[in-house]
Amino acid sequence: MIDLRFLRENPEAVRASQRTRGEDPALVDALLEADAARRAAVATADNLRAEHKAMGKVIGKASKEERPALLAAATDMSAKVKEAELAQHAADADLDAAQRAISNIVQEGAPAGGEDDYVVLETVGTPPVFDFEPKDHLELGEALHLIDMERGAKVSGSRFYFMTGYGALLQLGLLQLAAQKAVANGFTMMIPPVLVRPEIMAGTGFLGQHSAEVYHLEEDDLYLVGTSEVPLAGYHSDEILDLSEGPKRYAGWSSCFRREAGSYGKDTRGIIRVHQFDKVEMFVYTTPDQAEAEHQRLLAWEREMLAAIEVPYRVIDVAGGDLGSSAARKFDCEAWVPTQQTYRELTSTSNCTTFQARRLSVRYRDENGKAQVAATLNGTLATTRWIVAILENHQQADGSVRVPAALVPFVGTDVLTP
Repeated sequence: MIDLRFLRENPEAVRASQRTRGEDPALVDALLEADAARRAAVATADNLRAEHKAMGKVIGKASKEERPALLAAATDMSAKVKEAELAQHAADADLDAAQRAISNIVQEGAPAGGEDDYVVLETVGTPPVFDFEPKDHLELGEALHLIDMERGAKVSGSRFYFMTGYGALLQLGLLQLAAQKAVANGFTMMIPPVLVRPEIMAGTGFLGQHSAEVYHLEEDDLYLVGTSEVPLAGYHSDEILDLSEGPKRYAGWSSCFRREAGSYGKDTRGIIRVHQFDKVEMFVYTTPDQAEAEHQRLLAWEREMLAAIEVPYRVIDVAGGDLGSSAARKFDCEAWVPTQQTYRELTSTSNCTTFQARRLSVRYRDENGKAQVAATLNGTLATTRWIVAILENHQQADGSVRVPAALVPFVGTDVLTP
């Protein structure tokens, strides 16, 4: 949730953020009205409670003759207090709903617009030029017995798959390399639960715009996570952290589940857009003043991993309308996919400022010992999708695929052959 104090002092900045996202700026006025109504309801209830308490003291000192009338008035006042408290509870609920309706405030400098309005910040490496007709990742994966989509569909339905043989080793190697790099950079490795409670899923912002993407187990009222960002964000919910020695950094290794609602006919071939995949995700708790610098560090660690798999990529500054509700700024790294002649997302890192922590009540103590809302950030360090870029960029004329040197120790061979 956004900071109400900031909203009251800078309403036009929040309206501008809404416009950058392509969302309704009128929601700002609705929130201001709900905030004013709630404060008025609290004041009314407080005043009536004070009057009721004062009446109790008067009754205690009243004469026998005065008491009946005073008791009747106190009874009437008690009913008014209860009515005011109900009104306050309703105002609290209205304020919470209005506050949750507004996405995080977009960081200054982020481009406006939608999915296609990103800004390319840097391009790294040169797309390969083949002297043969390149195969796509699925054709390579099937020929090399790395990916089995047919049996995945037989067992689980469309967009499920088996990673087999060296394909499984390649995925495990990617994730293990990511884990090693994370630990070397001060992250604590975590294998989190992949089912979470509604309040945790809602706290991270995934039950708003992204609710159609989430698998829900109705009988248990639990949600399958689409990223370990979710359980890691909930890990310190309702806690006060010690950030005096710097950020708390976690790296979550988990399977992830996404319904991919509304994407039928788009990227359905192979393992680009699937219902289940594995990922190592970085997640950080820090102080708000350090969040922007930490965001750059996360991006740098992602770039180190991309360099390790030796693929050409570009870094983009994601436009406001494509940020998702929680992020104030997002940078994606997109790898070149030869058969598509375009770049496709492999990593994403988001600065969520205090938006998630405010919802999940994650705080820290400042230098004066006062509790303040923490900031959270996240970033991809490796996923199953990376195999697409590895196979296509490192394929050779004979149908084999060269394994990047950093992955050879995990895979056990330097060339995958038919």
